[in-house]
Amino acid sequence: MKTKNMIVQYIVLMLATTGISCQDNKGEASLSSAKPKDETLVSLTEAQLQNAQIETVTLSDQPIASILKLNGKIDVPPQNMVSVSIPLGGYLKSTSLLPGMKVSKGDIIAIVENPQFIQLQQDYLAAQSKLQFAQLDYRRQKELNQSQASSDKVMQQAQAEMNSQQITMNAIARQLELIRIQPSTVTPGNIRKSAPVYSTIDGYVSKVNVNIGKYVNPSDVLFELINPTDIHLNLKVYEKDLEQLHPGQTLLAYSNANPNKKYSGKIHLIGKDVDPTGMTDVHCHLDKYDPNLVPGVYMNAEIQTTTSLGQALPEECIVDFEGKSYVFVSEGNRNYRLTAISVEERQKGLAKVLNVRDFAGKKIVSKNAYTLLMQLKNSGED
Repeated sequence: MKTKNMIVQYIVLMLATTGISCQDNKGEASLSSAKPKDETLVSLTEAQLQNAQIETVTLSDQPIASILKLNGKIDVPPQNMVSVSIPLGGYLKSTSLLPGMKVSKGDIIAIVENPQFIQLQQDYLAAQSKLQFAQLDYRRQKELNQSQASSDKVMQQAQAEMNSQQITMNAIARQLELIRIQPSTVTPGNIRKSAPVYSTIDGYVSKVNVNIGKYVNPSDVLFELINPTDIHLNLKVYEKDLEQLHPGQTLLAYSNANPNKKYSGKIHLIGKDVDPTGMTDVHCHLDKYDPNLVPGVYMNAEIQTTTSLGQALPEECIVDFEGKSYVFVSEGNRNYRLTAISVEERQKGLAKVLNVRDFAGKKIVSKNAYTLLMQLKNSGED
């Protein structure tokens, strides 16, 4: 009897174990039958396809230009930069200039005082007076010589004195003109201690190096003025790229601050020497002046060198995600696969494809590619 009970318990245990094993096998079979989600494939319903308005294209030969990308900065030629100084020095009495201020040719931009100005005017008036006396003496000696009342030597001495005083007066007059005091305005009742400083160009103030009350030497630069009408773009070009460039070649330039604003221009002059870093200066003229382009602004430039046929796609086909470029390839039945693509030289709405073999004969989404990317990522999160 006891043995029979043990047999029954053994059978019950075996059945229980078998049941558990079957359940485990069913669970494992269920897990093994679940397929992993394809994270590169997006499938659209018929309604989604109609709303998305997907369009496709295939690779085709397109004229692709080779673009040389350079950088440099805005510069001005030496003849358009003016350093303002005072030939005789002096104390700065007044000025209202600030960097960036616009000036016109002939504007008084400062007033300078110097006791030497007074001395020059005094010397001029004295030389003028002596000249008048010497002229009268010469005329008198000339008349006496004609009547044989005076010798030729005395007349010649009077003439030499007159010429000497004329030279002295003219020399002082030129010194007065250097400090912008017109000799014709100098009279005994109009001796000035100050002189004006005029702007010699139309432009704007680049630098102000002095303040009111400061004494400036003749060699000191008070202000720096710039005439911006002839600003140019100075590009730095490696020696190996020089053979691709020539004067008259067109370019597009843009700044880092506003890369969407393009400035057209042409190469004007190519430097003839190479610096120790292996670079040469290339001077370019922009077609249109922009006041925002001040000297020193760093610029980027793109110069088209050669044009050839290449397999290309419209730029709208390409989606950039996590630092890489992709396209969606149609696999039929409203299925689109995200595929990595390698491109270069994006220009004029086209992108040259490097891994051409991966897309030969395939239909690539050209419209609403980013819509598919959003759909793919949203379904992946779900």
